[in-house]
Amino acid sequence: MEVSKEIIELNIHSPLQQLENPLFNDKGVQVFIKRDDLIHPFISGNKWRKLKYTLQKAQSLHKSHLVTFGGAYSNHLVATACAAAKFGFRATAFVRGEDVTNHSLMLCRMFGMNLIFTDRERYKNKQELYDQNFADDDNSFFIDEGGSCQEAVTGCSELISELDQSFDHIYCASGTGATAAGLLRGIEQAGAQTMLHAVSSLKNGSFLKHEISRYHENSQNLVLHVDYHFGGYAKTTHELLNFLKQFASSTGILLDQVYTGKTAYAMFDMIGNDHFETGSKILLIHTGGLLGLLSQVGKI
Repeated sequence: MEVSKEIIELNIHSPLQQLENPLFNDKGVQVFIKRDDLIHPFISGNKWRKLKYTLQKAQSLHKSHLVTFGGAYSNHLVATACAAAKFGFRATAFVRGEDVTNHSLMLCRMFGMNLIFTDRERYKNKQELYDQNFADDDNSFFIDEGGSCQEAVTGCSELISELDQSFDHIYCASGTGATAAGLLRGIEQAGAQTMLHAVSSLKNGSFLKHEISRYHENSQNLVLHVDYHFGGYAKTTHELLNFLKQFASSTGILLDQVYTGKTAYAMFDMIGNDHFETGSKILLIHTGGLLGLLSQVGKI
């Protein structure tokens, strides 16, 4: 299989929009949203930023088979499957847990991805899984769960250079730490004093500070929030779902309940509790992942 040479030609369309809300006027803050969800229908949000240089590396090493990992509702799997199809790679994913069918895995199959369902215990050692199945495949290329790697951090750091104005605070969701590390790198490269608020989507998310430090050691601009997980990864509550509905109906912008929705809730909550000085400019990064909303059919 010949890999396409157009990997860097997927244009990023990620506009900056100001959000209007009576709360912001009352508290004297300006709030904007970076619409990374509009980059691509399936390689959306931070997924393209995390995959861009990873795919270029695979291409430079003459690898044609992407092998990655994720849960049954993984946005990363859908994005990798679509990117593989678009740029001429084969794709295989180890899927955590029992063999199931859902909208995300259906799309993976539509894009030609081979799925290997793996029990949760064996899934914990991803490198061993890869070696057992693909050590003899010279064309295969390992991509970690969520796409996390130094190349992903580099891709995410570029978001900061796209901003045409400065911000006092930036909010982003955090699941593996790679996106936050990239944004910190971008902030440092820009010489900015912006504070990055990384909101953990997982319960007991304090470990993310260590994960972020693996990719970017300077964390003086980082604030990690671990109390807005709503029960844990992929967990939600009626309170969060009602917030997502209210946000969508007042802005025309959908947020998912796994990542950006929790981050937006945290931002609104902190604004409401006078966390920011009057005149502060705040940016919310929309990291995509809207397919997750489909799992909430009948609940909203």
